[in-house]
Amino acid sequence: MSPSETLCLGRLIITLIQNNYSISKTVGLWVTLDESTRPDVVIYYIHGGGFSMGSSYFYLEFLLAWLTILRQSGYHNPAIFALEYTLVPDSRYPTQLDQTLTGYNHICHITKDPSRICLAGDSAGATLQLSLLLYLSKIPHSVSEQHKKPGFATLISPWVTLVTPKNRNTASDYLNADSLHLYGRQYAGNPSNLKIPLVSPGVCKDREWWLRASPSGGFAFMYGSEEVFGPEVRDLIALLRRSGCAVRVREEPGQIHAWPVVSLFLGEGSGERTKGLRDLTKMIRGVIEPDGHGRGLVDGVADAVV
Repeated sequence: MSPSETLCLGRLIITLIQNNYSISKTVGLWVTLDESTRPDVVIYYIHGGGFSMGSSYFYLEFLLAWLTILRQSGYHNPAIFALEYTLVPDSRYPTQLDQTLTGYNHICHITKDPSRICLAGDSAGATLQLSLLLYLSKIPHSVSEQHKKPGFATLISPWVTLVTPKNRNTASDYLNADSLHLYGRQYAGNPSNLKIPLVSPGVCKDREWWLRASPSGGFAFMYGSEEVFGPEVRDLIALLRRSGCAVRVREEPGQIHAWPVVSLFLGEGSGERTKGLRDLTKMIRGVIEPDGHGRGLVDGVADAVV
Protein backbone atom coordinates (compact mmCIF):
# COMPACT_ATOMS: atom_id res chain seq x y z
CA MET A 1 0.00 0.00 0.00
CA SER A 2 1.42 3.38 -0.97
CA PRO A 3 1.51 6.45 1.32
CA SER A 4 -1.11 8.12 -0.89
CA GLU A 5 -3.60 5.44 0.14
CA THR A 6 -3.26 6.05 3.88
CA LEU A 7 -5.94 8.72 4.14
CA CYS A 8 -8.64 6.06 4.21
CA LEU A 9 -6.99 4.21 7.11
CA GLY A 10 -6.58 6.76 9.85
CA ARG A 11 -9.16 8.83 11.68
CA LEU A 12 -7.95 12.32 12.46
CA ILE A 13 -9.04 13.91 15.71
CA ILE A 14 -8.01 17.36 16.89
CA THR A 15 -7.66 17.33 20.65
CA LEU A 16 -7.47 20.23 23.04
CA ILE A 17 -5.91 19.39 26.38
CA GLN A 18 -6.26 21.62 29.39
CA ASN A 19 -2.73 22.60 30.32
CA ASN A 20 -2.26 22.42 34.08
CA TYR A 21 0.99 24.38 33.89
CA SER A 22 -0.28 27.59 32.29
CA ILE A 23 -3.52 29.32 31.38
CA SER A 24 -3.18 28.31 27.72
CA LYS A 25 -4.38 25.11 26.11
CA THR A 26 -2.21 22.45 24.54
CA VAL A 27 -3.33 21.28 21.11
CA GLY A 28 -2.42 18.19 19.11
CA LEU A 29 -3.52 15.84 16.36
CA TRP A 30 -4.56 12.34 17.42
CA VAL A 31 -4.29 9.93 14.48
CA THR A 32 -5.54 6.40 15.02
CA LEU A 33 -7.29 3.50 13.31
CA ASP A 34 -9.73 2.68 16.12
CA GLU A 35 -10.37 5.29 18.76
CA SER A 36 -12.42 2.90 20.90
CA THR A 37 -9.51 0.48 21.45
CA ARG A 38 -6.42 1.28 23.47
CA PRO A 39 -3.39 1.50 21.13
CA ASP A 40 -0.57 -1.02 21.39
CA VAL A 41 1.94 1.66 20.42
CA VAL A 42 1.72 5.46 20.42
CA ILE A 43 4.18 7.66 18.57
CA TYR A 44 4.37 11.01 20.34
CA TYR A 45 5.62 13.24 17.53
CA ILE A 46 6.86 16.82 17.78
CA HIS A 47 7.66 18.68 14.57
CA GLY A 48 10.71 20.78 13.84
CA GLY A 49 11.05 24.28 12.46
CA GLY A 50 13.48 26.16 14.67
CA PHE A 51 10.76 26.64 17.34
CA SER A 52 9.39 29.46 15.15
CA MET A 53 7.78 27.79 12.14
CA GLY A 54 6.09 24.61 11.03
CA SER A 55 2.97 22.74 12.09
CA SER A 56 1.84 19.19 12.70
CA TYR A 57 -0.66 19.75 9.87
CA PHE A 58 2.24 20.14 7.45
CA TYR A 59 3.46 16.70 8.57
CA LEU A 60 0.09 15.03 8.09
CA GLU A 61 1.05 12.95 5.05
CA PHE A 62 4.24 11.88 6.84
CA LEU A 63 2.25 10.86 9.92
CA LEU A 64 -0.40 8.96 7.99
CA ALA A 65 2.26 7.11 6.02
CA TRP A 66 3.93 6.16 9.30
CA LEU A 67 0.62 4.97 10.74
CA THR A 68 0.18 2.66 7.75
CA ILE A 69 3.71 1.28 8.04
CA LEU A 70 3.22 0.63 11.75
CA ARG A 71 0.05 -1.32 11.00
CA GLN A 72 1.78 -3.28 8.23
CA SER A 73 4.59 -4.16 10.65
CA GLY A 74 2.18 -6.00 12.95
CA TYR A 75 0.78 -3.48 15.41
CA HIS A 76 -2.91 -4.06 16.11
CA ASN A 77 -3.93 -0.44 16.66
CA PRO A 78 -1.05 2.03 16.29
CA ALA A 79 -1.68 5.68 17.07
CA ILE A 80 0.17 8.95 16.69
CA PHE A 81 -0.20 12.10 18.76
CA ALA A 82 1.40 15.13 17.12
CA LEU A 83 1.85 18.17 19.34
CA GLU A 84 0.86 21.58 17.97
CA TYR A 85 3.01 23.72 20.25
CA THR A 86 3.15 27.51 20.48
CA LEU A 87 5.75 29.04 18.19
CA VAL A 88 8.27 31.80 18.85
CA PRO A 89 7.74 34.79 19.08
CA ASP A 90 4.23 34.18 20.43
CA SER A 91 5.86 32.43 23.37
CA ARG A 92 9.31 31.25 24.47
CA TYR A 93 10.79 28.72 26.88
CA PRO A 94 9.36 27.23 29.09
CA THR A 95 5.95 27.30 27.33
CA GLN A 96 6.91 24.71 24.72
CA LEU A 97 8.35 22.33 27.32
CA ASP A 98 5.23 22.73 29.47
CA GLN A 99 3.10 21.82 26.45
CA THR A 100 5.34 18.86 25.66
CA LEU A 101 4.87 17.54 29.20
CA THR A 102 1.11 18.07 29.03
CA GLY A 103 0.98 16.11 25.79
CA TYR A 104 2.95 13.26 27.35
CA ASN A 105 0.63 13.12 30.36
CA HIS A 106 -2.34 13.02 28.00
CA ILE A 107 -0.90 10.02 26.14
CA CYS A 108 -0.09 8.26 29.42
CA HIS A 109 -3.73 8.72 30.42
CA ILE A 110 -4.85 7.03 27.20
CA THR A 111 -2.37 4.15 27.06
CA LYS A 112 -2.23 3.41 30.81
CA ASP A 113 1.24 2.04 30.02
CA PRO A 114 4.14 4.45 29.31
CA SER A 115 6.23 1.55 27.97
CA ARG A 116 3.93 1.62 24.92
CA ILE A 117 4.92 5.21 24.14
CA CYS A 118 7.67 6.06 21.68
CA LEU A 119 8.85 9.66 21.75
CA ALA A 120 9.70 11.01 18.30
CA GLY A 121 10.47 14.26 16.59
CA ASP A 122 12.73 16.03 14.16
CA SER A 123 15.12 18.93 14.69
CA ALA A 124 13.66 21.33 17.30
CA GLY A 125 10.92 18.79 18.01
CA ALA A 126 13.56 16.22 18.91
CA THR A 127 15.14 18.86 21.15
CA LEU A 128 11.88 19.18 23.06
CA GLN A 129 11.75 15.40 23.48
CA LEU A 130 15.28 15.36 24.91
CA SER A 131 14.28 18.19 27.24
CA LEU A 132 11.20 16.23 28.29
CA LEU A 133 13.29 13.19 29.17
CA LEU A 134 15.69 15.27 31.24
CA TYR A 135 12.73 16.88 33.00
CA LEU A 136 10.95 13.59 33.71
CA SER A 137 14.09 12.13 35.25
CA LYS A 138 14.08 14.92 37.84
CA ILE A 139 10.55 14.10 39.04
CA PRO A 140 10.36 11.72 42.04
CA HIS A 141 8.57 8.53 41.04
CA SER A 142 6.19 8.92 43.96
CA VAL A 143 4.76 12.14 42.54
CA SER A 144 2.72 10.52 39.79
CA GLU A 145 2.53 7.28 37.85
CA GLN A 146 2.26 9.43 34.73
CA HIS A 147 5.92 10.31 35.00
CA LYS A 148 7.22 6.83 34.34
CA LYS A 149 9.67 6.52 31.49
CA PRO A 150 8.44 6.04 27.94
CA GLY A 151 9.37 2.83 26.16
CA PHE A 152 11.60 4.30 23.45
CA ALA A 153 12.72 7.50 21.74
CA THR A 154 13.38 7.86 18.01
CA LEU A 155 15.03 11.18 17.24
CA ILE A 156 15.47 12.52 13.72
CA SER A 157 18.33 15.02 13.36
CA PRO A 158 18.00 16.46 16.88
CA TRP A 159 19.14 20.01 17.52
CA VAL A 160 21.25 18.90 20.45
CA THR A 161 22.92 22.17 21.46
CA LEU A 162 21.14 25.33 20.41
CA VAL A 163 24.18 27.59 20.09
CA THR A 164 27.63 26.10 19.57
CA PRO A 165 30.51 26.51 17.11
CA LYS A 166 30.13 22.81 16.28
CA ASN A 167 26.94 23.66 14.35
CA ARG A 168 28.67 24.46 11.06
CA ASN A 169 27.39 24.90 7.52
CA THR A 170 28.09 22.09 5.06
CA ALA A 171 28.17 22.06 1.27
CA SER A 172 25.07 19.84 1.07
CA ASP A 173 22.74 20.75 3.92
CA TYR A 174 20.02 23.37 3.53
CA LEU A 175 20.37 24.64 7.11
CA ASN A 176 22.32 27.78 7.98
CA ALA A 177 24.14 27.77 11.32
CA ASP A 178 23.87 31.55 11.89
CA SER A 179 20.11 31.51 11.33
CA LEU A 180 19.75 28.51 13.63
CA HIS A 181 21.66 30.25 16.40
CA LEU A 182 19.34 33.25 16.03
CA TYR A 183 16.29 30.98 16.36
CA GLY A 184 17.85 29.25 19.35
CA ARG A 185 18.48 32.53 21.16
CA GLN A 186 14.93 33.67 20.47
CA TYR A 187 13.52 30.44 21.93
CA ALA A 188 15.73 30.65 25.02
CA GLY A 189 14.79 34.28 25.72
CA ASN A 190 17.33 35.13 28.38
CA PRO A 191 20.86 34.36 27.12
CA SER A 192 21.65 32.63 30.42
CA ASN A 193 18.98 30.04 29.60
CA LEU A 194 21.23 28.62 26.89
CA LYS A 195 23.28 27.06 29.69
CA ILE A 196 20.25 25.17 31.05
CA PRO A 197 19.96 21.52 29.91
CA LEU A 198 16.16 21.73 29.74
CA VAL A 199 16.61 24.45 27.11
CA SER A 200 19.67 23.14 25.29
CA PRO A 201 20.08 19.44 26.15
CA GLY A 202 23.58 19.16 24.73
CA VAL A 203 25.01 21.27 27.55
CA CYS A 204 24.19 18.43 29.95
CA LYS A 205 27.34 16.33 30.42
CA ASP A 206 26.06 14.54 33.53
CA ARG A 207 26.17 10.81 32.69
CA GLU A 208 24.01 9.81 35.63
CA TRP A 209 21.33 12.32 34.61
CA TRP A 210 21.29 10.97 31.05
CA LEU A 211 21.09 7.39 32.30
CA ARG A 212 18.10 8.30 34.47
CA ALA A 213 16.56 10.16 31.53
CA SER A 214 16.88 7.27 29.09
CA PRO A 215 13.64 5.59 28.00
CA SER A 216 13.37 2.01 29.21
CA GLY A 217 14.25 0.74 25.72
CA GLY A 218 16.85 3.39 25.00
CA PHE A 219 17.32 5.79 22.10
CA ALA A 220 17.42 5.65 18.31
CA PHE A 221 19.05 8.41 16.28
CA MET A 222 18.57 8.94 12.56
CA TYR A 223 20.41 11.74 10.79
CA GLY A 224 22.42 12.58 7.68
CA SER A 225 26.19 12.48 7.45
CA GLU A 226 26.25 15.90 5.76
CA GLU A 227 24.05 17.88 8.10
CA VAL A 228 24.87 20.93 10.20
CA PHE A 229 23.97 19.18 13.46
CA GLY A 230 26.10 16.09 12.72
CA PRO A 231 29.00 16.81 15.10
CA GLU A 232 26.74 17.53 18.08
CA VAL A 233 24.56 14.48 17.38
CA ARG A 234 27.64 12.25 17.30
CA ASP A 235 28.89 13.77 20.56
CA LEU A 236 25.58 13.09 22.30
CA ILE A 237 25.49 9.51 21.02
CA ALA A 238 28.98 8.92 22.40
CA LEU A 239 28.02 10.47 25.77
CA LEU A 240 24.87 8.35 26.04
CA ARG A 241 26.82 5.19 25.32
CA ARG A 242 29.42 6.10 27.94
CA SER A 243 26.53 6.69 30.34
CA GLY A 244 25.28 3.15 29.86
CA CYS A 245 22.26 3.97 27.69
CA ALA A 246 21.10 1.68 24.89
CA VAL A 247 21.55 3.57 21.63
CA ARG A 248 20.71 2.62 18.06
CA VAL A 249 22.15 4.80 15.30
CA ARG A 250 21.44 5.29 11.63
CA GLU A 251 23.75 7.88 10.04
CA GLU A 252 22.73 7.95 6.39
CA PRO A 253 25.71 8.56 4.08
CA GLY A 254 25.43 11.67 1.95
CA GLN A 255 22.11 12.71 3.47
CA ILE A 256 21.02 16.04 4.90
CA HIS A 257 19.04 17.31 7.87
CA ALA A 258 15.81 15.42 8.69
CA TRP A 259 16.19 13.23 5.61
CA PRO A 260 13.35 10.80 6.51
CA VAL A 261 10.91 13.73 6.46
CA VAL A 262 12.41 15.33 3.36
CA SER A 263 12.43 12.01 1.49
CA LEU A 264 8.73 11.41 2.18
CA PHE A 265 7.85 14.63 0.37
CA LEU A 266 10.56 14.75 -2.31
CA GLY A 267 11.64 11.14 -2.87
CA GLU A 268 11.08 9.27 -6.12
CA GLY A 269 8.91 6.20 -5.72
CA SER A 270 7.38 4.68 -2.60
CA GLY A 271 10.57 2.82 -1.65
CA GLU A 272 12.68 5.98 -1.44
CA ARG A 273 9.88 8.01 0.11
CA THR A 274 9.24 5.60 2.98
CA LYS A 275 12.76 4.28 3.55
CA GLY A 276 13.34 6.34 6.69
CA LEU A 277 9.94 5.54 8.17
CA ARG A 278 10.40 1.82 7.58
CA ASP A 279 13.81 1.89 9.23
CA LEU A 280 12.40 3.78 12.22
CA THR A 281 9.56 1.28 12.51
CA LYS A 282 12.01 -1.64 12.55
CA MET A 283 13.86 0.02 15.42
CA ILE A 284 10.61 0.51 17.33
CA ARG A 285 9.53 -3.10 16.70
CA GLY A 286 12.79 -4.22 18.28
CA VAL A 287 11.78 -2.55 21.55
CA ILE A 288 7.98 -2.29 21.72
CA GLU A 289 6.34 -5.57 20.71
CA PRO A 290 2.94 -5.45 18.98
CA ASP A 291 -0.10 -6.72 20.80
CA GLY A 292 -2.17 -8.42 18.14
CA HIS A 293 -5.06 -9.12 20.48
CA GLY A 294 -5.89 -5.51 21.26
CA ARG A 295 -5.61 -3.84 24.65
CA GLY A 296 -9.14 -3.13 25.80
CA LEU A 297 -11.33 -0.09 25.54
CA VAL A 298 -10.16 3.47 25.98
CA ASP A 299 -11.78 5.46 28.77
CA GLY A 300 -11.74 8.60 26.64
CA VAL A 301 -9.47 9.37 23.72
CA ALA A 302 -9.66 13.12 23.94
CA ASP A 303 -10.63 15.58 26.61
CA ALA A 304 -12.27 17.63 23.88
CA VAL A 305 -12.83 17.07 20.19
CA VAL A 306 -13.41 19.90 17.72
